[in-house]
Formats: sequence, C-alpha cells, structure tokens
Amino acid sequence: MDRLAPLRRGLLAALLLSGSAHAADLMDNADLFNGVASPAISALATAPLSGQVALVSQQGNQNLADVSQTGRNELASIVQQGSDQEAFILQQGENQLASILQIGRGNVATISQTGSDNMAAVAQVGSNNDASVEQAGSGLRSSVVQYGSDQRVTVIQR
Repeated sequence: MDRLAPLRRGLLAALLLSGSAHAADLMDNADLFNGVASPAISALATAPLSGQVALVSQQGNQNLADVSQTGRNELASIVQQGSDQEAFILQQGENQLASILQIGRGNVATISQTGSDNMAAVAQVGSNNDASVEQAGSGLRSSVVQYGSDQRVTVIQR
C-alpha cells in the first residue's frame, strides 16, 4: 500500500459524510450531481496517485473554492457545506496533500505548500473562523480543527 492511501480514504470519507454533493466549477456551486460518491471519487480512494488531483464539493450558497497545483503527485480536496465560505489551496512541488472541510457560514481557510512530501488539513465547523497553513520544506505535517465561531489560527512551518 502506498503511503498516501489512508489519506485518500480519509478524503473520500469526508466527501461521503458531506451528504449529497454538488460538483462545481471553482467559482460557484450551481452544477448539481445526484446520488452517492461518483465512480471517479471511489477510484481516487484506491488508485495510485500520479499527476495532480483536485476534488471540490460544495453545498450551499456563495461558497468560493480555488485550487492551484504545480508539480507531481499532488492531491487537493475542498468540501464546503453552508454559505459564504472561502477555501484556497496552493501546492508547488511533489507528493503533497491538502484537505479543507468547512461546515457552517463565513469560514475562510488557506493552505499553501511548497516543497515535497507535505500534508496539511483544515476542518472548520461553525461560523466566521479563519485558518491559514503555510508549509515550505519537506515532510511537514499540520492539522487544524476549529469548532465554534470567530476563531483565528495561523500555522507557518519551514
């Protein structure tokens, strides 16, 4: 089993827990697909990672998601339920994983990774939370969980 398989399974679990999913272009969440996880999402949980993979699932109103990846073997996942939320992932390098889960209203999360073999996750449940993770280097790990409202956190790892 490759070392990213458990993380891909975790991302799949987050998508499945989010209920009925909305697939969208990165600027709005108007395109709806019905049912449980698509075959493409199921394949992600078991397939070896190569290239860049990005999953965005949005349910609600006025959510914004932006993913930018340059390099090899990069995986990004954004799941948003609620409204007025913003999520940004920037990855440059190789073998990196970033995941943002937002449930609520007015949450903002940013993950920026450069280097190799980095992993970062942000989970926000509540309203008006702000989280930022910046990683520059190799083998860095970070996890931020915010439950409640009006919380702020910044993580910088080099």
